[in-house]
Amino acid sequence: MDPVGEKEIRASFVNCSKGEASRINLPVGLAELPWGDLDFLGWRDPGAPDRSYLVAPRGDGIIGVTLRRPQGVRRSFTKTTVCSVCVTGHPGSGVSLLAARRAGPLGRQGNTVGTYLCADLACSLYVRGRKRSQLAGRHEETLPLEERIARTVRNLDVFLDKVLEGE
Repeated sequence: MDPVGEKEIRASFVNCSKGEASRINLPVGLAELPWGDLDFLGWRDPGAPDRSYLVAPRGDGIIGVTLRRPQGVRRSFTKTTVCSVCVTGHPGSGVSLLAARRAGPLGRQGNTVGTYLCADLACSLYVRGRKRSQLAGRHEETLPLEERIARTVRNLDVFLDKVLEGE
């Protein structure tokens, strides 16, 4: 992903108002992020732990999506959960169900779409081996890195398509 600035990030959000986008707590140290290793920029809001944000390349620009951890959702008591985007297994609470309000009229009616994502939204770093899951005895994939990256991007695109449906 190419580096993006604060103004571009705030303008990219498709499922919130401009006022909401202007109040989003952006990640600290944008300039120092490992942009070359990111398929998308994802971060949790330190002031509101139930909120997360995702900004990804899309077409000739970028698309931003606000995410929330649904309240009252019971987690299953499995030892491991798997991210739907990067297919990384994590123990305990390493994966979170995150819901995005849909863009456009459907979102204004309260419609959402959800997916399971790495709780720290560092999918790109897990895929590239720059960050490791705490899962002991992790299954090593034989799929080449380029294909794992392409799978991650495809899975993210499927989620973003659902957010944009009916826009």
